Amino acid sequence: MGILTELLVPLQPLTGDLSKLSTPVFVAVATAAFVVLSVVLNVVQQIVFKDKGKPPVVFHFFPFFGSTVVYGMDPYAFFASNQEKYGDVFTFILLGKKMTVCLGPNGNDFVLNGKLAEVSAEEAYTHLTTPVFGEGVVYDCPNHRLMEQKKFMKFGLTTETFKSYVPLIVEQVEDYIKKSKYFKGPTGSVPLMNIIPEVTIFTASRSLQGKEVRDALDGSFAALYHDLDLGFNPMNFMFPWFPFPGNKRRDAAQRKMARFYMDLIDKRRKDPNAASKEKDMLWNLMDRSYKDGKEISDREVAHMMIALLMAGQHTSMATTTWLLLHLAEKPEVVAELWAEQQAICGQDPRPLAYEDLAKMPLLNNVIREVLRMHPPIHSIIRKVKSPMHVKSQNYVIPAGYHVLAAPGASAMDEKYFKNANEFDPHRWDEVEEEDAGEKFDFGYGLVSKGTASPYLPFGAGRHRCIGEQFANVQLGSIIATFVRTFTFSLPGDGKVPGPDYTSMITLPTQPAAINWKKRNP
Repeated sequence: MGILTELLVPLQPLTGDLSKLSTPVFVAVATAAFVVLSVVLNVVQQIVFKDKGKPPVVFHFFPFFGSTVVYGMDPYAFFASNQEKYGDVFTFILLGKKMTVCLGPNGNDFVLNGKLAEVSAEEAYTHLTTPVFGEGVVYDCPNHRLMEQKKFMKFGLTTETFKSYVPLIVEQVEDYIKKSKYFKGPTGSVPLMNIIPEVTIFTASRSLQGKEVRDALDGSFAALYHDLDLGFNPMNFMFPWFPFPGNKRRDAAQRKMARFYMDLIDKRRKDPNAASKEKDMLWNLMDRSYKDGKEISDREVAHMMIALLMAGQHTSMATTTWLLLHLAEKPEVVAELWAEQQAICGQDPRPLAYEDLAKMPLLNNVIREVLRMHPPIHSIIRKVKSPMHVKSQNYVIPAGYHVLAAPGASAMDEKYFKNANEFDPHRWDEVEEEDAGEKFDFGYGLVSKGTASPYLPFGAGRHRCIGEQFANVQLGSIIATFVRTFTFSLPGDGKVPGPDYTSMITLPTQPAAINWKKRNP
């Protein structure tokens, strides 16, 4: 105990003779002294030993924990507060990790267009995604392999497949409304988080993954999905392999779900005439090969199907929930959407078709506006592999740091969007479609290289979301079906609930409910 005794000498007037203290008391006092000393040294280091060649560090008392709590409570408020103090580029401590925030359109470009030699999404996220998706796919493989996998999946996201998806999505929504206990009678109220997760997973699985997968969600597959979903827990950024009870269930569910897909692949190969001939993603991925000639194994296909099922579910769920809340806030917009739909599909509207979605500018603008106000992911992170130079500030971000972009911060900035906190889909009426600008093939087809924008709801660069078009088809079809079925309003004070940042995806605080009234009870 010699070292601890030396540390406690300054406290001796308060504690008396340390040798007379009982062991529990001594340990408690020693721990307190250690914490105090750590805080003092941490503060001194921040004040006295500043490195002007690196981005400024957000002041904090406790080492390791740093700004974790303040950031986690409200990331955007945290970004805005420190932007005022330090500018667009600053570093904060997140559970021992040094996170350099790069704000604004230039910050978006700096992070999302970072060179492969400088930044890695794989090293930032693999510990979270690999236990859920499985090995050998997404962030558990070299970047060039990931780009090929994205290209394979992109082949299943074509205009032809979208045409077949719309009636499937509409059918799922209509069937859900008919069967749900929340929509009995001519009017009612529904807590959205009780229905939207099911609506989005049912529509996505039926369209992208086929009838077998959708039907399985009515049975034991749903429990596996739930257990696997628990793997997307913020704690797993730090302790992905720790044997928490939730992680044990996650791992068991991952193995069983992979086996489900592998058995389905085997069934289709053995008896293709008995299997579904719909143009689903499983058919698309089977029997594909990488550029080097290596065939995709059935296990890799299974893991890619899990990734496809899980990756877009949370974002679609969050966006659909926010869409319905804001439409309930503005019944006049619902009336406009209904009139727009009748103008395209008739007064007694015929079934919705894929081609109709492109003819409904207000519907598309409503989606754009909600994605501006509520991007599902507030922080996009990359691991720094080699020093990065921030030329505008003359900073160097060392290897081992993480860089963080927050496109949602610029999307809610008055500099770029007037009355940014107001839900106004008509702000997009005079805005031209995204300028394609320079395009680049990162390995999965040409995409816009532009990242210096205040509005990037689907990310940008080599990791831009390949499901962007499908998301718009899914969201548009779901909302159009709700609009032709109901009118909405908000209960209580009529205000949209604020965001809840305690989960990894930005959801509304609970209860997030809407009142509904059937158009044709």
